[in-house]
Amino acid sequence: MPFKNLRDEIDATLARDPAARSRLEVVLCYPGFQALLYYRAANCLWRHGWRLAGRFVSHLGRVMTGIEIHPGASIGRRLFIDHGMGVVIGETTEIGDDCTLYDGVTLGGTRPTKDQQSQKRHPSIGNDVIIGAGAKVLGPFMVGDGARIGAAAVVLKEVPPGATVVGNPARQVVRRTIPGEERPVFQPYGVDPDIPDPVARALNGLLEEVTNLRARVEQLERAKEEVSGSDGTPALRLVAGSAAAERSS
Repeated sequence: MPFKNLRDEIDATLARDPAARSRLEVVLCYPGFQALLYYRAANCLWRHGWRLAGRFVSHLGRVMTGIEIHPGASIGRRLFIDHGMGVVIGETTEIGDDCTLYDGVTLGGTRPTKDQQSQKRHPSIGNDVIIGAGAKVLGPFMVGDGARIGAAAVVLKEVPPGATVVGNPARQVVRRTIPGEERPVFQPYGVDPDIPDPVARALNGLLEEVTNLRARVEQLERAKEEVSGSDGTPALRLVAGSAAAERSS
């Protein structure tokens, strides 16, 4: 039955959004949950060969919620789409259990041509994945279990399990290794406030290098002063001059 897990999806929304106060509020006021209702119906029609009907129901869901989910996509249990406006999930996308998507997320393909119609074009998302607002995950690769994709990131290659990626193109900034933790900690928008800023880290490295070079230059200048005369004449020249004066006398 396509609707048998609706209670779990409602409870997932309550667990991950502190603004949700009741199940009735989720049903009536949350477009992410409503989009899943349209998707379940459209996917059922799609799997039974009613392709046009499935696309039409999917289109109705897009009009009503602002969330576009292709009926051919595969979505697991307890998906939470927060706010949701502008979310796009492509035809060959696969999404695992307990995932969270924020507004503006695109799970799309990179080669939208006719010859790719029957091939895998969209990403596969593992379990417990969080994808931040505005992120674009483009291509037929795997995003591992427990991964975090920061807001506005553009992901074009595979993401290891438990990794956090940010930026355009996305780069890995931290790998979660919390001993004894079976499931990753939920992070709103896929961003950990304790993640070091990679740009700031690079600038700090350059600043440290400049400081070291400045100290080295000062050290060389002091050494030069030590082997020079009071008037700035090199000590070697002074010694040579003294030896010539002694020979002439």
